[in-house]
Amino acid sequence: MSQLQPVRGTHDLIGETARRHAHVVDTAREIARRYGYEEWATPIFEDTRVFSRTLGDTSDVVTKEMYTFEDRGGDSLTLRPEGTAAICRAFVTNGLTQALPQRVFYQGPMFRYERPQKGRFRQFHQIGAELLGATDPLMDAETIAMARDILVALGLGGCVTLELNTLGDVESRQAWREALIAYFRAHEAALSEESRLRLDANPLRILDSKAPQDRALLADAPQFSSYLNAASAEFWDSLRRHLERFDVAFVENPHIVRGLDYYSHTAFEFVTDRLGAQSTVLAGGRYEGLVAQMGGPSTPAIGWAGGIERLALLLENAPEKVAPVAVLPTGEPGLPAAIATVQALRHAGLAASLETRSSLKKRMERVVKSGASHMVLIGEDELSRNMVTVRDLTTRTQSEMPIDAVAGHLLKAL
Repeated sequence: MSQLQPVRGTHDLIGETARRHAHVVDTAREIARRYGYEEWATPIFEDTRVFSRTLGDTSDVVTKEMYTFEDRGGDSLTLRPEGTAAICRAFVTNGLTQALPQRVFYQGPMFRYERPQKGRFRQFHQIGAELLGATDPLMDAETIAMARDILVALGLGGCVTLELNTLGDVESRQAWREALIAYFRAHEAALSEESRLRLDANPLRILDSKAPQDRALLADAPQFSSYLNAASAEFWDSLRRHLERFDVAFVENPHIVRGLDYYSHTAFEFVTDRLGAQSTVLAGGRYEGLVAQMGGPSTPAIGWAGGIERLALLLENAPEKVAPVAVLPTGEPGLPAAIATVQALRHAGLAASLETRSSLKKRMERVVKSGASHMVLIGEDELSRNMVTVRDLTTRTQSEMPIDAVAGHLLKAL
């Protein structure tokens, strides 16, 4: 066995793992298309400022988890830790800020230096969507409905729950933030060391802490509902009404927060109890200032991202491996016809393989073991009559037919 192994926190996508991964992407891409989304692809690495500006200099992602390096020209570059910032950068640099709304779907690898766990890798993959120019709660509800439809299409509707919260507008959130600071300041000695550091820089992130001493303080912490102004309350009420119209079930969870100032109003997570500690499989929210931080105009938006590895683990069954058709010339004279036949099958949309290696008996044994659906045998005698033998490996029956009828026959059979 080779001493070279995948780097810790990375994994190969092969066989069933690759089929599960592709099924998640293909399903999400198709549902997004039905909602009018166009797929974008951004570079895997960006100017470090794309992420340090938007994720916050004090965030764990920036301070502990980003893969940042200096290239040969002296520029600081970072492997993307998430997709939203890169989509907003592309939105601005490609001059699309006046063409609103923009409905964007994306998928691909992300990179974070984290402790690997079940469903959590250092190179991981996400599907995501951003609705740039989302002006009202109806757009938020429709974006959440699309995420729900993707999960249902994957067969996961029964094992995930949508949890929903409001973060209000800037005025509401600032009033709540000040109340939280006052409350946690009074209990500062009981906070974890990490939360004490967050108290001034980003107190909302204390609400998301997993430290037991921090969790014990949350029950008596000021509730955001007490600081929600009239405009924010109306937005929240309207969002819930629209979700009911889209037939999207949800539960309210006041502990869902986003620690960055540009998030507002809608915050949501689809969670499951089937992946242990990694309970969130798809999450998102509304944001207001991210495009402006990229140098564009103030643009309201809502987006979400889902972990492909976690979604793939939840799939009940892996998509079946495509059963190919095997074409076997019985001798050298049949090779030109075999090549023409295998190409005709491929051009007709069928998976087909040309089997020429080793003896005919060994080839037939190998094809049977491979899981092929049919075997096309091209021998000299059949060719002299412009015929071939097609063997159905499932029913164990076979028949002779004209060589130019093979593709039509197999298309009908499969």
